[in-house]
Amino acid sequence: MQELKHWRIEREPGGLAWLHFDKAGESTNTLSAQAMLELSQALDEFEREPPKGLVILSAKSAGFIAGADIEEFTKIESAEGARALVQRGWDLYNRLAAVTYPTLALIRGHCMGGGTELALACRYRVAVDEPGTRIALPEVMLGIVPGWGGMLRLPQVIGPAAALDMMLTGRAIDAKRAKRLGFADECVPPRVMMNAARMLALSGQAPRALPFLQRLMNGPLKGFVAAQAKKQVATRARPEHYPAPYAILDMWARYGGNALAVPTDKPTSMDAISRSPTTKNLVRVYYLQERLKGFGKDSDFAPKHLHVIGAGVMGGDIAAWAALRGLTVTLQDQSIERIAPAIQRAASAFKKKLRDDTQVRFALDRLIPDPSGQGARQADVVIEAIFENLEAKQKLFADIEAIVKPDAVLASNTSSLKLEDIAAGLKNPSRLIGIHFFNPVAKMPLVEVVEGRDSDPQALKRGMAFVRKIDKLALPVKSAPGFLVNAVLAPYMQEAMRCVDEGIAPEAVDEAALAFGMPLGPIELADTVGLDIAVAAGKQLADAGAEPPKKLLELVNAGHLGRKTGRGFYTYNQGKPQKAAVGQVPAGLAERLIKPFLAAAQRCVEQGVVADAELADAGVIFGTGFAPFRGGPMNYLKERNEQP
Repeated sequence: MQELKHWRIEREPGGLAWLHFDKAGESTNTLSAQAMLELSQALDEFEREPPKGLVILSAKSAGFIAGADIEEFTKIESAEGARALVQRGWDLYNRLAAVTYPTLALIRGHCMGGGTELALACRYRVAVDEPGTRIALPEVMLGIVPGWGGMLRLPQVIGPAAALDMMLTGRAIDAKRAKRLGFADECVPPRVMMNAARMLALSGQAPRALPFLQRLMNGPLKGFVAAQAKKQVATRARPEHYPAPYAILDMWARYGGNALAVPTDKPTSMDAISRSPTTKNLVRVYYLQERLKGFGKDSDFAPKHLHVIGAGVMGGDIAAWAALRGLTVTLQDQSIERIAPAIQRAASAFKKKLRDDTQVRFALDRLIPDPSGQGARQADVVIEAIFENLEAKQKLFADIEAIVKPDAVLASNTSSLKLEDIAAGLKNPSRLIGIHFFNPVAKMPLVEVVEGRDSDPQALKRGMAFVRKIDKLALPVKSAPGFLVNAVLAPYMQEAMRCVDEGIAPEAVDEAALAFGMPLGPIELADTVGLDIAVAAGKQLADAGAEPPKKLLELVNAGHLGRKTGRGFYTYNQGKPQKAAVGQVPAGLAERLIKPFLAAAQRCVEQGVVADAELADAGVIFGTGFAPFRGGPMNYLKERNEQP
């Protein structure tokens, strides 16, 4: 047979074959057209000389398969091209699923999209139990569908409820969960993975059968299951904004998971999905995210110890997140009593996240109460998260500078004070940078890494490397009021509250923003952030002479600070806002709300707070949740200006 460039076949004397995927010239395996063609050629070889069993695995340490080649996908310019790409994978994986000899996917590291669909086309799956093993069908996050057999096979393997949850959210599962759900036949440690794969591939074991009720849900009850799932999707995404999840449900329920079988004139067809501006913009968002992931890559700084000063909500949650991501963390405040609530919150969060008592204990062991602040001496990164008082911060950093390691990163989490003013108390002001997290720390992916007037470029690089180390997205910004995210959010929220002052119901204001595509209305967002914080941010960022919204001041003066006090613009019951019926939304309200948001983003680009429009879009999407299907505020402005 013709020599393969991306795959390598090894045959054992006993008849077992190993097919190693090793994408030439790349650190990650992706399923390009050439790689798929060569997989077909490998199957030709096995057809001529069938093995007793076939194990498909990765030759790369980075992971199993990252999915389809996104660059090839973005070059497709027609519905015909999209259908051809789907047809290629659908036919090839159906062929793999139909071979007469046993096949097994040995999954170590990331297994995404087309890689997961390849694994589903095999008879058996072994997942390697290590932190990097993550299995997902994330196509919906790109505005597309799992068209290579995922919609057909995943519900057959793990049942419709779990399968639809994975496909409609893009959520990944680890090796242990893959075994519990039935996706993986075995979950094994790395040291025995090759032997486990060999034994299972040659075992003759029958594939796991779904329980009777799950088979019913895949059969006669399909329509009911799809209808219930559609109701759930509708609470998170509107079909005019995000058509892909609705297409997945339709393709699974009506067309056997075959994307090619949907008539071209249907809104859930491949043709409609491929032409959707949502798909184009979500692919753009994917590349924006990849750009943010790249910040910090060029630094060899490998922090192991973080010291956080201030055990309030922000400081405590920063410390907990870093401990969860594997760092040793010392958490300083004035007393053990002040630190204890942060440790309790961390313990609760670790239990929910890890679901393993041993791992929870290890994570808590890494989070060390440190009222005397001794941990600062050994720390690679020190983050200050105390109350917003300039003199207190200046004194704190002057004391810290005297005891920390010479190459330790000194950072403030401030969102309202100038870095230059805080740094004035340091002997070497160039050491200070901003590392600005958002609340809630565990959910918000973005962290602004702030460059002050005197900040050392190497300190900034190390700061971005630290953010990358804890699995957050670093956005480099210049020191300016509100940096990027708060600078665009504040005028938007202030405008929303002025609408309420004019007599427009908070529910109508929030509904207008939701209809535009925002994940949360600005009034509910203000309640969530805290109305006292909204007042402080408004004072800091308001135009000269601008009056704060009257209702906002009235609520704050009465002690009604939003969700945390049980009442703000809305009354809260068990953390949920009690909203009246929306009624009529005034015409043009969404445009009015979004106008100051867009103007602020444009101003941040013009003033150099961020380097370019792309980074402004990335920061605003990942820092505020700005409607991802619109591709970011700068992209939205551009597209709107280009419309006839």
